[in-house]
Amino acid sequence: MRALVISGGGSKGAFAGGVAQFLMEEKHRHYDMFLGTSTGSLLIPHLATGNLAKLYKIYTNVTQRDIFSVNPFVQRKKGDREYVSINFMNSLWQFIKLKRTFGESKALRRYIKKQFSKEEFDLIRQNCKDVVVTVSNLSKNRVEYKSINDFDYETFCDWIWISCNYIPFMSLVTVNGFEYADGGLGCVIPIREAILRGATEVDAIVLESEQIQRQKVLGKNPFSLMLSLFSHLLDQVERSDIEIGKLAAKHRNVKLNIYYTPTTLTENSLIFSKRLMTKWWQDGFDYAKYKHGEPPSNELK
Repeated sequence: MRALVISGGGSKGAFAGGVAQFLMEEKHRHYDMFLGTSTGSLLIPHLATGNLAKLYKIYTNVTQRDIFSVNPFVQRKKGDREYVSINFMNSLWQFIKLKRTFGESKALRRYIKKQFSKEEFDLIRQNCKDVVVTVSNLSKNRVEYKSINDFDYETFCDWIWISCNYIPFMSLVTVNGFEYADGGLGCVIPIREAILRGATEVDAIVLESEQIQRQKVLGKNPFSLMLSLFSHLLDQVERSDIEIGKLAAKHRNVKLNIYYTPTTLTENSLIFSKRLMTKWWQDGFDYAKYKHGEPPSNELK
């Protein structure tokens, strides 16, 4: 039983899309399970349907407007560099309304339902594919895994959305009296969960480089410093997930193939740029070709 696992990583999910395209179209990998966290949760339903052309269009055209109903960030450009800074007015308005988060991501929930149809949901279940998204139950202080086979269409779309909610910048969601948020707060790359569910071979796409190539620049104000701190903490969770996954694979004699990004793609994965995400998709495709001993292509097929 083969599983594809994709980590969290915001806009860097475009790189994972390129890797997955190569594995599925060029290497003809057929997966029985798809597991993801955060941006990985957005990718895996479309990968399970096999509609890579649609996924490419979605991931290279998404904008902050598709994600935030109340945007705590302002996206700016200085020369060739794109970056985000804090939208202090929106954040202040959230405080005035006694909200617990700096922004809201209800637009993303609508976008998920717009792009992932009930027909596609039914197709996945008919083909006996398992799609599993990772969420963090903050009320119980634990990670939970939600399978497409356990919920109806509406509820599963909600779990995909919840898996992506990077608090305190996105929505905090209450389900059955429990508060949930981004799965990456507890498990960035669910390799071990794939193995526990019976995978005998796992392709894991990690949206970070294996080694830090350059010194990170910390934020210059409390809000941007918070982003840097959260990124640091998630990096530690991710490293722990990979080590635990490697141990589980060794213990159960599971073949584990890990695909890291060859370089640090961005310091801020909340930048959603068509130019950058199109490039990252191509980079992912070419990197996977390189990993398999093939020369990179100049354009996607």
